[in-house]
Amino acid sequence: MKKLFVIAVVSFGSFTAFAQQVATAADVATEIVSQEEFSEIEISALPEAVTKAVATSFPSASISKAYVNKKEQYKVEVALEDGTSASFIADKKGNWIEE
Repeated sequence: MKKLFVIAVVSFGSFTAFAQQVATAADVATEIVSQEEFSEIEISALPEAVTKAVATSFPSASISKAYVNKKEQYKVEVALEDGTSASFIADKKGNWIEE
């Protein structure tokens, strides 16, 4: 009886691990597609709410590039004071979106 229980637990664990791997691969594919949807725009074309969000969250940063997608989400690349750079995505109201 113990053997049956152990086999059942190990089998269930194997199925769970496989499902997690498949979900991870799907997430990566979705992320790649969403990044391709952005088109570069002029920094001056950013909504005021997005530029205010950058200025509030990163007062010493300057926006170096800006992009937009069909969902009106804006990807901004910023140059930080310490010489590094970062990119963030915000909606048209200036709310940050996790990548």
